Amino acid sequence: MSSRKGRKDAARVVREQLAREQRRKRTLWISVGAVLVLVVAGLIGWSVWSSQQSEDFTAPPGANDTGTGIVVGSGPVTIDIYEDYLCPACKQFEQTSGATIEQLINDGKVRVVYHPVAFLNRYSTTDYSTRSSAASGCAAEGGKFTEFGKALFERQPPEGGAGLSDDELIDIGAEVGLDRDAFGSCVRDGKYRSWTKHVTDEAGRAKVTGTPSILVDGEPVREWTPENITAAVEAAGR
Repeated sequence: MSSRKGRKDAARVVREQLAREQRRKRTLWISVGAVLVLVVAGLIGWSVWSSQQSEDFTAPPGANDTGTGIVVGSGPVTIDIYEDYLCPACKQFEQTSGATIEQLINDGKVRVVYHPVAFLNRYSTTDYSTRSSAASGCAAEGGKFTEFGKALFERQPPEGGAGLSDDELIDIGAEVGLDRDAFGSCVRDGKYRSWTKHVTDEAGRAKVTGTPSILVDGEPVREWTPENITAAVEAAGR
């Protein structure tokens, strides 16, 4: 009698263990499923957020179709110029080759797309790269993009400081012929900051890692001397 009872107790213990194991497995799979749902939802949310961050911008007048730069000129050969207004090498490029670029534009040989990126914010205590790029968008709105950009390089502040203040940027804009009130409001409101982020993000996606970067019909010009740029344009136009 006790033997049969012992077997029954043993069977009951086994059944209970099996039931607990099944419950444990169900709980585990439910937990795994919940985690997967959260991961998928997170990825979808991040994708939507990232897309909105990339696409939610206002491009200034004169921008190209993708909104990644300001177009100057209408020649058959395209020159892409990636610059940061805080970049000393960009200032040097403008001093040595700016006149050549301007001449190529005036001669109808090139279409130049200026990409004012903000790579060097970490070298300013006030995000000067972003502020100056956004201000260049305001200058484009007023029809003085190239004049303002040239003036910014002439007045380029040193790296590691605050950079030019908004008031100083507005003064420069007024000096090159922009309406002080309209330009000043645009600068203070940060109207084109989202555009600057778009320009900078897209430059990164295009594998642009430094400034200045000069491309002629998509091909990089390794040494951006006037002679090399002119030769690259002539070769591309053949």
